Amino acid sequence: MPDLSTNPLVELQDLSFGYGERLILDGVTLSIPRGRVTALMGASGGGKTTVLRLIGGQYRAQKGQLLLHGAEHGQDVQDMGKADASALYAARRRMGMLFQFGALFTDLSVFDNVAFPLREHTDLPAALVRDIVLMKLNAVGLRGARDLMPSEISGGMARRVALARAIALDPELVMYDEPFAGLDPISLGTAARLIRQLNDTMGLTSVVVSHDLEETFHIADKVIILANGKIAAQGTPQEVRESIDPLVHQFVNALPEGPVRFHYPASSVDADFSAGAGR
Repeated sequence: MPDLSTNPLVELQDLSFGYGERLILDGVTLSIPRGRVTALMGASGGGKTTVLRLIGGQYRAQKGQLLLHGAEHGQDVQDMGKADASALYAARRRMGMLFQFGALFTDLSVFDNVAFPLREHTDLPAALVRDIVLMKLNAVGLRGARDLMPSEISGGMARRVALARAIALDPELVMYDEPFAGLDPISLGTAARLIRQLNDTMGLTSVVVSHDLEETFHIADKVIILANGKIAAQGTPQEVRESIDPLVHQFVNALPEGPVRFHYPASSVDADFSAGAGR
C-alpha cells in the first residue's frame, strides 16, 4: 500500500475544539488520505463525530486548522475555519453525509429522498434527475424500491437509501456517522461491502465513524483511534491491532478493564456499607 500521508484530501493541524471548559480535541494533527477509507474510532465522547462536523464546517476550530485540499492534488487548500458562507456552501457540495440511522425524510418516498439534493442544489431537468436517482438506487440494490415510503422498508434498506442520497451529487468525500448501528448481521455486511465498493468504483474518499471493530477494520485502509482529546494510535488496521498502548489494546480487544474502568470512581465498598450501617 502506498504512503497514506502523501496525498491528503483533509488535514487537521494542531487542532483544538471544546465546549466551554471541556476540551474534546486537544492539539490533534491527522490526515484523511485521498481515495481511501479512513476509520475514526474510540470510546464514546472521544470526538469522532465532532471531527465530521468540523470537516463539514458546522463547527470551527478554536485553535489550529482544518484544511480541505482541492479536487486535484496540488490545487488550492482551503481552511474551513476561515471560510465564509459562500465558500462553505461550495465546499459542502464536494461532500456527502450518511447520518446515523439514515435520517430519511419520512414524508418523502425513497425516490424523492434520493432526488432531494439534486433538486435542492442543481437545475437539472426532471428526466435527468430521474435517471441519476435510478442509477444511485441501482448502485445500492434498491431501484425496485423507489416508490416505497421509509415506513415500508427495513432499517438496513433505509441505510442504503441514505447512502444513495449521500452520493447523489457525486461527492469527492463521503462521511459516515455510525453506518452499522442497529443493523442485523446481513444488513451490516451489506452496508460495509457497499462502502468499500462505492469508494473504489467511484473514486471516493470515505471517513467512517464506527464502533463495530471487525467490519470497520475489514474495509478500512487507515484507522485512527481518538482518546482523551488526542490520537492514541493510527495506521493500517494491522498496525493498530498491534499497538502496545494500553487504551488501544483494551479497545481493540473489547476488554472490560484497562485505562477505561468498569467501576466509576468511588470510596471502598467497606467504607460505603459501614457508613450506611450507622444511619
